[in-house]
Parts: sequence; structure tokens; C-alpha cells
Amino acid sequence: METLYDPLRKKEVARTPEEEVRQKTILWLTQVKGFSPNLMMSEYSFYFNGLLYRADIIIFNRNRCPEVLVECKAPSIPLSRHVLEQGLRYNRVLKVRYLIFTNGTSIRIFGRVADTDTYNPVVPENFPCK
Repeated sequence: METLYDPLRKKEVARTPEEEVRQKTILWLTQVKGFSPNLMMSEYSFYFNGLLYRADIIIFNRNRCPEVLVECKAPSIPLSRHVLEQGLRYNRVLKVRYLIFTNGTSIRIFGRVADTDTYNPVVPENFPCK
């Protein structure tokens, strides 16, 4: 079995198409956007309606509250309404400021409108750097 290193989990993980997208996204978030890996987690577990879920990547703010939710899919999976709804379901618990969806070839970013549950699209180039 081929593996690759996940710097957030600090271990080798199985190389899958989705995992490759996750690792490229972690590099983009840390090296291009400047987020600290110390404020990030892969495979973040949480409960929703009594069921265990895992978000691909969570970025926390300095107060350790979730700030960004990232959902990664394999390149063969389009960023469909179903994928976006998955992130919105997760966000009922996490209540993040930004939602990011990527399959490695496309990226969609949404930012919460202040004091609402409404999200508007954000151009990746305008996504905040830390």
C-alpha cells in the first residue's frame, strides 16, 4: 500500500485520490495562504444528530474555535450541490466563517455574511491570508 505523510496528523496515511487532494490543500493553506499548521486538524471528528462525522480539514482561530471548514473530494467527484450540502450540514455544528470545497481541480469558497447564516462566494485569490 502506498502512503503519504500528513503533517497535521503527523503520520503516514494511505494514498488515495482524496488524500492527495487533502495534502495539496494543506500545502496551499499553509504555504500560500499562511495558515499555521498548529491551528489546523485533518479528519476533525464531531457529532451531529448523534452520529459521528469527520471534516477533512478544520482551521481554528487563536481561541481554538473552528474558523474554516474544508471538504476535499477526489478529482473524479464534481463539486455538486450534494457536496456543498454536506459541508452545510457539518456547519450546523461547527458554525465556521469560511467553507471551502475542492476536488483538486476546482475550488469553491464561501464566506459567512456577518451576524447571519448566509454565505456568499469568495474568489480564491481573495480568500484571507493569516
